[in-house]
Amino acid sequence: MLMESFRFLHVLTLLLFINLLQPITVVSSLGNETDHLALLKFKESIVADPHGFLNSWNDSVHFCKWGGITCGRRHQRVTALKLLHLELHGTISPYIGNLSFLRTFSLLNNSFSGKIPQQVDHLFRLRDLTLSYNTLEGEIPVNLTFCRELRIINSASNRLTGKIPSEIGSLMKLVFLIVLTSNKFEGSIPPSIGLNMPNLQKLYLSDNEFSGQIPASISNASQLQELDLGENNFVGQVPASLGKELLSEAESINFLSKVSYQTLHQVTGGFSPSNQIGSGGFGSVYKGILDQEENIVVAIKVLNLQQKGASKSFMAECNALRNIRHRNLVKIITCCSSTDYSGNDFKALVFEYMSNASLEGWLYRENQPRSGLNLLQRLNIVVDVASALWYLHDHCEPQIIHRDLKPSNVLLDGDMVARVGDFGLARLIPPSTDSSENQTSTVGIKGTIGYAAPEYAVGVEPSTQGDVYSYGILVLQLFTGRRPTDEMFVDGCNIHTFVKTCIQGRLMESVDPTLIATLEEETTISTTNNEVTRIHAFSYDIETGGDNIDNQNSSRMNNYAGKCILPILKIGLACSEESPRNRMSMEEVHRDLHRIKDAYNGISIRRERPRRS
Repeated sequence: MLMESFRFLHVLTLLLFINLLQPITVVSSLGNETDHLALLKFKESIVADPHGFLNSWNDSVHFCKWGGITCGRRHQRVTALKLLHLELHGTISPYIGNLSFLRTFSLLNNSFSGKIPQQVDHLFRLRDLTLSYNTLEGEIPVNLTFCRELRIINSASNRLTGKIPSEIGSLMKLVFLIVLTSNKFEGSIPPSIGLNMPNLQKLYLSDNEFSGQIPASISNASQLQELDLGENNFVGQVPASLGKELLSEAESINFLSKVSYQTLHQVTGGFSPSNQIGSGGFGSVYKGILDQEENIVVAIKVLNLQQKGASKSFMAECNALRNIRHRNLVKIITCCSSTDYSGNDFKALVFEYMSNASLEGWLYRENQPRSGLNLLQRLNIVVDVASALWYLHDHCEPQIIHRDLKPSNVLLDGDMVARVGDFGLARLIPPSTDSSENQTSTVGIKGTIGYAAPEYAVGVEPSTQGDVYSYGILVLQLFTGRRPTDEMFVDGCNIHTFVKTCIQGRLMESVDPTLIATLEEETTISTTNNEVTRIHAFSYDIETGGDNIDNQNSSRMNNYAGKCILPILKIGLACSEESPRNRMSMEEVHRDLHRIKDAYNGISIRRERPRRS
């Protein structure tokens, strides 16, 4: 009897325990469905997703496994929504306010438009709000200040207007306020900014239309390390409590955040030779990890300020990079303009690290067997570089001339996407051609021998056609494997005349042997897989006719040579004509290369852009 009573009490206790758990389960389930629906509504507000990143947002998997989503382990609620660098177009859905567990919300570098929804005030757990590099309009919602946990607000480089809400000064936990750089804000800085912000470390308000005096309250932010108020309409004196040194520094390189010399010294092991990955005319490049938690690997370009023109090179690069964004340009992350431990001036630029190094290294690998770039990789590289130059020449304001395009300045990321870098000789051409104030190039330095346009030698001003010439030489070098300064080029012969002669009947004599080897390997594999009929399926109908292809080459090579290699070499020749007026424009180059790529896709085995093995 006693045993039965014990069992009864045990069962009763268990039932009560399960019953107590039920409300929690129901609440958790309702919360999950709220997050699920909010994410679907967010997706509905996106009108373009060119990379198909949001295709994973469907009911085949739990929303916690969708791309860009992080959930908490305990409640399976959304804690982070990060959609970075995806070229998404749309608006920010007001349903974002239903993600009440959200701590991180980042839409960095997309094309979101419209206003920041008022419903952000429901995100009372939000710590990081990053909306920079979009096209958002309107004002900063005043009720954003209800998000008391905010540490980071960054909506730089949008089209935001109005005044800074004075209520932002009440966000005591704020560490980074980079919210207002490169927008259209106006009015004065509220005196509350800094007054009750004991944790504020970075304050960036540059490149707007602020006016009035700089409030002395900013000096109350005792942890403030970086301040940028440049390119505004402030009047009066800089508050003595702030000092002018920090402000003047920010005005010269106010387009991005700064990093300390101490940090760079630490992440490079004291600029150890073991971390050096390159060197150039104005300094050395080191590899480092800027953020251990996020594993942000960077390339740090340290200027040799003893070298004549190095400081001007630093400013040229800063000015060139401040407003440009393109997938085929090396991305600058931060910079440093300070002093080293000995009190000497120190300047460095920090770039995104390119894991596959430079094109130069792939073409001429010292003390290692050459791992030949295949045809698709080379074609992708010339398309990528053409896209970058077309952007710089025709889609930047002011127009930018690179002036030093060569294989060592073309870097390759982990997917073998080419990025143009090193803007140390860049020149900005203002809309008014008779104005020279904004031209930042160093007089007398106009590129590298073999790549610099011939007209530069007689004092002609830098031009886009000069870049086109350098591009043409790079194309010829990439497909012949020969440097423009090769010892074989003597007595009036150069890489241009060499290729021009070879395409008249000896085309394959000019082609890089490692490229031929990769083609032979690929066509052999295609034959083994019974796909040779696909390679032969297209007729050879280029304007020069089949006589230009060596008879000794197999028919499997003819389509590659005739429809891809020959027209690419012709583009290289057209770009490297001696007379600037006879050269192609980068828009024309870009268009013709895409036609060649379409032809390649017709005769080649379809494959993704290969990665380096």
